[in-house]
Amino acid sequence: MYLFGGIKLKFDYRDEIKPKYILFSLSGLCLVLIILSFAFEGLFTPLKSGFSFIVTPITRGMNKFGFYLYEKNENMKEFNSVKDENESLKEQIAELQNQNALSVQDQNELAQLRELYQLDQQYSQYETVGARVISKDSGNWYSTFTIDKGSDDGIEVDMNVIGDGGLVGIVYDVNKSSAKVRSIIDDESNVSAQFASTSDKCIVKGSLTLLNDGVVQVFDIYKSAEINEGDMVVTSNISSKFLPGILIGYVKNIEDDSNNLTKSAYLTPVVDFAHLDTVLIIKQKKEIE
Repeated sequence: MYLFGGIKLKFDYRDEIKPKYILFSLSGLCLVLIILSFAFEGLFTPLKSGFSFIVTPITRGMNKFGFYLYEKNENMKEFNSVKDENESLKEQIAELQNQNALSVQDQNELAQLRELYQLDQQYSQYETVGARVISKDSGNWYSTFTIDKGSDDGIEVDMNVIGDGGLVGIVYDVNKSSAKVRSIIDDESNVSAQFASTSDKCIVKGSLTLLNDGVVQVFDIYKSAEINEGDMVVTSNISSKFLPGILIGYVKNIEDDSNNLTKSAYLTPVVDFAHLDTVLIIKQKKEIE
């Protein structure tokens, strides 16, 4: 670019004037105008009026805009603070929920261990070993399931399994570190039993269909047996595989059979076969001479 006298000036439009220089320049201009206004008060009165007419609205607008930005900044700080506090509270709630779940689980496990201890004391004449249920067949009921004890722990086929206050079933398959149990509710299960009050014999047969109503079958009861609703049924002394005197459940709905020689009934098992976590295996097997 050429200006007065042919002097060549170079100016790069890409060069930017720094904001601080503009601010200093405007501040200096304002200072000069203030000094002149005091020095030539009468002369600058029209100029002051015009300047005030122009600058005052701008100043008010800038003040409002400045307050708006300040409030927005404060609101954003408060929002971020609340957000951080909310995240912290969520983490605390999650931790408390986890601790509560663990506490409930520990209490449930403690209650189960107490029940097993009481059951172990009830059958103190037998040597027992505790085991956890680690898997089961599909379905709602623990008809057959796997425990975490095997031959390395002295577990053998035909050992009786108890838990939850009574007879659970019998071991039918054993590996080194695990074993499978068939419970008395399984369709293939038949337990030789007797009434605790009269010693009258009967057969308790598993039935997964009937268990939906909370019962299993009892049949081959002598018609002359003097039994009543709610009588206790235990394992029989003549059973080939089950040790005698283990509680099975309580009888209900006693009826005469059509052959007029026997009775049939239903039995409510004492064990909750919908919820089994731990059991006891009796290491003494039934011996038949």
